[in-house]
Amino acid sequence: MRDVMAGVRVLEVAEYTFVPAAGAVLADWGAEVIKVEHPTRGDAQRGLLTVGGADNRGQINFLMEHANRGKRSIGIDIKQPEGLAVLHDLARESDVFLTNFLPAARQRLAIDVEHIRAVNPKIIYARGSAYGVRGPEADRGGYDSTGFWARAGSGMGSMRPGDPDPPPPPGPAYGDSMGGMTIAGGIAAALFARERTGEPSVVDISLLGTGVWAMGCGLTAAMLAVGGKFKPPSGASFLNPLVGTYRAKDGFIMLTMLQGHVYWDDLCRHLDREALARDPRFATPEAFAEHADEVKAELQRAFGERTVAEWRERLATLEGQWAPHQNLLMLQSDPQVLANGFLVDVDAGDGSNFRLVANPVQFDEQPPDLRRGPEAGEHTEEILLERGVAWQRIAELKKAGAIN
Repeated sequence: MRDVMAGVRVLEVAEYTFVPAAGAVLADWGAEVIKVEHPTRGDAQRGLLTVGGADNRGQINFLMEHANRGKRSIGIDIKQPEGLAVLHDLARESDVFLTNFLPAARQRLAIDVEHIRAVNPKIIYARGSAYGVRGPEADRGGYDSTGFWARAGSGMGSMRPGDPDPPPPPGPAYGDSMGGMTIAGGIAAALFARERTGEPSVVDISLLGTGVWAMGCGLTAAMLAVGGKFKPPSGASFLNPLVGTYRAKDGFIMLTMLQGHVYWDDLCRHLDREALARDPRFATPEAFAEHADEVKAELQRAFGERTVAEWRERLATLEGQWAPHQNLLMLQSDPQVLANGFLVDVDAGDGSNFRLVANPVQFDEQPPDLRRGPEAGEHTEEILLERGVAWQRIAELKKAGAIN
């Protein structure tokens, strides 16, 4: 069963990627997700022509498709009383209300918890924020580059000796995508609790909180450091040289063999360096650690002799854990990615197909069926007609500018 959320209705009043990505995951899981957009401009993200150096002016808006696949869109001006009434009617029939509007905007627009619960006391209210709902910065907005990457330590944690500045996030909406998945999980838990107890929850997820969680192991180590002494990882030599990145002829190989010396003989055979396995400098775990820098130098010489493609073939039978560093061009043809359905073909609606990244959760060993994202307000009439709104009333709302 792929559609584990079938029958769940989600009403989304959100823009950009962080919170809408949660709606996309819920749609992947079978929920009916209605996206409320401004009736003339739509989601503000539709106007972003470039992001993270990537050109977004093609036929397929990659930002919108990633975060909005599988939804239906209705154009409502919720600033107008008639438009707000339409929104409240939709909320009355929904299981989840999903938003990332700031607190002041939610109050001004009458879409905060008390307003939505007034029309549907059992609705689950989920809100995503930059920095959390308490504290001096609860009212501040932010993006994943600020709240997730910079503020929560990933940027500084990615610096290496000699780097002049912290690196930028590795791709567009990096923290947003992880945060959206987290929101979807929180909503699923809240739906489960309501099923058991009858009580709805207010679900809160922030970019800062998600970023702190992502750095949780390192942060916990820092907090538990004896005497406050803690040196964050900075690319220095490990006592275990079988953990780290090595440069091949045309790329990089990552080794992560936490019990390094256990895999040393097998690695030497795969590198055509059997003599190193018998070298007394590396013969025991203690000697191996003592001469870690020499091991690293030997490994670097060996890996530099072949290309990544050659190493992928030679290391296929290696017992230890390793992987090639891949760029996005390599990732889209990775045989494991393809075999597991992590990339899914989507009907563009014009006879052509394009591929989207599936969310990583699968049920009953089946990749999700993905549908394209909606155009702004594409389903306004359809959604209202399904709910019994007469054509004459729809025409009146359109004339008033309450809907598109």
